[in-house]
Amino acid sequence: MKCLITGAGGFIGGQITRRLLEEGHQVVTYQRGKYPDLLQLEGTHLQGSIDQLGPLSDAMKGVDTVFHVAALAAISGPTDDFHNANVEGTRNIIQACRQNKVPRLVFTSSPSVVFSGRDQNGIDESEPYPDSYLADYPRTKAIAESEVLDANSSELATISIRPHLVWGPGDRHLYPRIVERAKNGKLKLVHRNGMKIDACYIDNAVDAHLCAMESLRTNPNCRGKAYFISNEEPTPPEELINQFLDCAGISPIRPSIPPSLAYAAGWIIEALYRTPFFSGEPPVTRFVVHQQATSHWFDLTAAKRDLGWNPKISTAEGLKRLKDYHSGQSSIAESISS
Repeated sequence: MKCLITGAGGFIGGQITRRLLEEGHQVVTYQRGKYPDLLQLEGTHLQGSIDQLGPLSDAMKGVDTVFHVAALAAISGPTDDFHNANVEGTRNIIQACRQNKVPRLVFTSSPSVVFSGRDQNGIDESEPYPDSYLADYPRTKAIAESEVLDANSSELATISIRPHLVWGPGDRHLYPRIVERAKNGKLKLVHRNGMKIDACYIDNAVDAHLCAMESLRTNPNCRGKAYFISNEEPTPPEELINQFLDCAGISPIRPSIPPSLAYAAGWIIEALYRTPFFSGEPPVTRFVVHQQATSHWFDLTAAKRDLGWNPKISTAEGLKRLKDYHSGQSSIAESISS
C-alpha cells in the first residue's frame, strides 16, 4: 500500500513513517522543514507546506492512504497562524484527497477538541464539542476534525484518532519540556486531590493509526468517527511526571500550587503577553492551567471494538524504554564532548 504522511518530521508522524516502512508499505512524506533523520529512511521525502494545494495534490498521486499528522500545536500565537495551519491546511488535505481519489484519510486529532475546562473522567466519544475554547489550538483542531469526519463518503473514508499526551523515546516536546523546566526549577504542579491523567506511549499511538488504516478498509462502522487513544492507566499526574523525571535522574517534586492561584496566574500572564512589552511564548496560559488542574482519562471501548486496537505497551514498560533511551543519549553526548 502507498501511504502519504504529513508532518513526518514530528514525533508521531516520524514514528508512523518508520512503522509503515517496517511493514513493507511505500511511503511518501510531506513536511515543511528538512529533517536529516527522516531523509535517511527509505521512501520519497518531499518538502512543502499544506497551505499550498498544488504541490500537496501532486504529492498524493497514486496514494492509497493519507495520514494527516501535521499541525500547529503551540500553546499560544497569532490566531491566523493556527487557522491557516490547522483549518485551511486540513481543507487542502481533504480537497487533494478528492482530486486524487485517495480512498482513506486518517486524521491525528487530540482529546482537547472536547475539553471544556472541566474534568474528563472516563468520557467516551459521545462527548460534544464545547461552545467555547480556552485556546486557538483546540478550537482549530476541533474545526479540522469536524470537517474531516463530515468529508467521509463512499469515495473517501475518513477517521480521527485522538491520542492523549504522547510520550516515549524520541519525543522532542512533552518529555524534554518537563525535564528542562524541572532542571531550571520552573516546574510547578497544581495540587488538587483526586486528579488522574492517562497519557499514551508512542507505540500505542502508532498502533492506533495503523489499525485505523486497516479498519477503514474492512470495517464500515468506523468511518466518519473519532476515537480516544491512551494507555488505559489513569494515574495521578504528579506520579507520572516524577517517573519522567526519574528517567532523567532528577529528584521528584511535589504538587504545591492551589488551582485558584494557578488560574489567576494563567490569566494574568496570558494578558501580559498580549501587550507589546512581552514577546515569545508565555510560560503558562489559561488553557495550560486548566489542563493541569483537571482529570483527563477516557473510555477506550470504541477503539477496541471498532479498530481491533489495544494498548500493547504498558506505562511501566514505556518508562523502562524511555530510561534506557535517555541513558544511551547521555552516553553518546558524553563520548562526543570528551
